[in-house]
Order: sequence, then C-alpha cells, then structure tokens
Amino acid sequence: MSEDSDAEKTEPASPRRLEKAREDGDVPRSRELATFTVLMTAGAGLYITGGTLAGKLGETLHSGLSLDREQVFNPQVLIERITTDLVGVLLACLPLAGLIMLVALASPLLIGGWLFSAKAFMPNFGKLNPAKGIGNMFSTNALVELLKAVAKTLVVGAVAWVVIMGQKDAVLGLAVEPLNAGSAHVGEMVGKAFLFITGALGVIAAIDGPWQLWHYGDKLKMTRQEMIQESKESDGNPEMKGRIRQLQREMARGRMMQNVPTADVIVTNPTHYAVALKYADGQKGAPRVVAKGIDEVAAKIRELGLEHKVTLLEAPALARALYKHTDIDEEIPEKLFSAVAEVLAYVYQLRAYKTGDGEYPDRPRKLAVPPEMDPNDPAYQGPGAASPGSNNGALH
Repeated sequence: MSEDSDAEKTEPASPRRLEKAREDGDVPRSRELATFTVLMTAGAGLYITGGTLAGKLGETLHSGLSLDREQVFNPQVLIERITTDLVGVLLACLPLAGLIMLVALASPLLIGGWLFSAKAFMPNFGKLNPAKGIGNMFSTNALVELLKAVAKTLVVGAVAWVVIMGQKDAVLGLAVEPLNAGSAHVGEMVGKAFLFITGALGVIAAIDGPWQLWHYGDKLKMTRQEMIQESKESDGNPEMKGRIRQLQREMARGRMMQNVPTADVIVTNPTHYAVALKYADGQKGAPRVVAKGIDEVAAKIRELGLEHKVTLLEAPALARALYKHTDIDEEIPEKLFSAVAEVLAYVYQLRAYKTGDGEYPDRPRKLAVPPEMDPNDPAYQGPGAASPGSNNGALH
C-alpha cells in the first residue's frame, strides 16, 4: 500500500482517542436538538400552566392599575404593593421556568453527555490564525451550517405562513369578539402557531442529530499509522515487552534457584526434568514444590543441589508427574502422596544413616505413580508431551 493511502483516515477513532477528545472538551453537540427540546418543553409547559399563569398575570395587571388614595400618597405602601405583585408573578412563573431550566440542563445528555473540561477554558491562540479562519469559512462544516440556517429560515417561514394564512379569518374576527373570549382565542392561536413552528424545527433537529454524530466520528478518524503508534504507546513496543518478559522470567528463575538449597530432595528424570521438594516437620498440608525445570534449568537445579548436599533421587515417572501437575510453591497432588511419602521416608532414613543413627536404607525402586499422571504413559490424558525416560529409581 502506498504512503498516500496509508495517510488516509480510514480507521474509526479508538477509545483512547475518543477519551482524549473528551478531555479536551471536544464532544458531539446538536444545537438544533437542544433548541427544539427546550422550545417543546416551553410550549408544553405553557399549555399545562398557561391558564393559571394568565389568571395570575391578569390579577397582577388589575391590581397594578387599581390604586387607592393611601397608595398614591404613601410611597412605602405603594412599594409594598408592587413588591407583593412581583413576588406573585415570579411564583406563578417559577414552575414553568424551573421545568425549562431542568430540560436545558438535561438536553446535553441526548448527544455528547455532560462535560466539564478545564482545557476548554484555556486560550487557544491558534484560533486567531487568519488563514485557518478563512479555511474554516469554506470547510464542509461551514457549508452544512449555512445550509441548516437557510433550511431553518425556509421551513420556519413556510410553516409560519401556512399557519397564519390558515387563521387569517380568525385573526380578523378578533376585533368583534368580547375581551375575555378574544383573549382566550388569541392564546389558542398563538399556542397552535408555536407548536407547528416548533414541530418544523423538530424535523431539522432529527436530521442534525445524526449528522453531528457522523461528523464527529469522521473528524476523529485515524490513519493506520496513527493506530499502530497509539497501540505501541498504550501496549508498549513488542520488542520492549519481550525484553521485559525475559527479565521477569530470569528474576523468577533466580528466586526459584534460591529455594533449591532449602529443599529436602530433588527428583530427577535423570536429565530432562528436575523437581525440588520441601516438607518441614510440623507444617500443615502436603510437601511443596520449591523449584522445577527441564533441560538447562534442570541441570542448574541438580548442580545447586549437589553443591548444597541436597539428596538427588532419580525417579523419572515421579519427576515428570510432579513437573506436569504442580506449580512452584504449590502442594503436590493427592494422587502423588504415596510416592512422595516413600521418597521422603528414604531421605529421612538416609540422613539418619549419615549421622550414625540407623542403617543404610534401600532406595525406592518402584514408586506408586498413577499412569494417568505420567506424561509418558499411554494412559496419560493431560496436556503436553514428555521426554523419554526410564521408571527405575537410582540415587545420585
């Protein structure tokens, strides 16, 4: 693939890129959807509370135009009267205002969600670049915004014209209607016009919402090289990760080798496997594997064992079974209790002989290793394969 095609932003934005954009205060937003939601809420609120609100405003207007002598000649009484009327109006408007404010605060949840980013408040002098500003004026987004503005003007204007012309006769008839009936009729016509015009804005909002989501995703698309670089930064360079894993293995091996001198016995294959076992008097549970390895690691375990005078016992089937079914610092499986108990009994008798307390013990020759535990046995059904070896025990 050529460099030009590699530079094309064809990959969707990664979660890390979306998170970084959000940290920078960049999230999808639809002003048309937010405006439509608030206006519809205001219209519904007026429809529900309009009667109460109109009655309260009418009472306030009547009260404000009805002044007695004391109020005219006593400014204090007049101020108290005006304050009472204003508080009444505010209380009457409070439910509607509270509902609109609540919806205005909740409208960002429709697209983008709530966001507070300190980076959005930082000055960005790049926006003062005239060349960049001119480029933005002729961008695809600017064209879309222009088309939306024209569409809003045409749609709202057309709907308003249809609504007004449809109620032309009713508007002319208001002049001969009684005051109360005319006022109610005006409110009905205004509410109907409001709902129709706001509904027209809803059509634009229904188009703008998906467009903003698509535009935001398209804006944050990444090139293949950016995806590779981000993967390296988040997951680490593969070569470096391999080196770290190697160092971790070496450190774990070093810690394991430190446990070899404390072992009671090292069971070998004799060359392919080596498993060091430890069982302290009075400890709870079964003997534990303190070190294990194959080939070069097994040779190192045997070397350390000989250096620190740890008993080495050649028992290939048991060595293979212990290696396959037990991890470091883990108790041996229950099926191997009998075989390991025989090995430890031999080790303890050998120690007693070396201190002059007892006779030289016979080395274990046939250990009770279940066939299904030995990787070399045809009855074995566990994972992996083992190196060939004999089942005859021999002491080193």
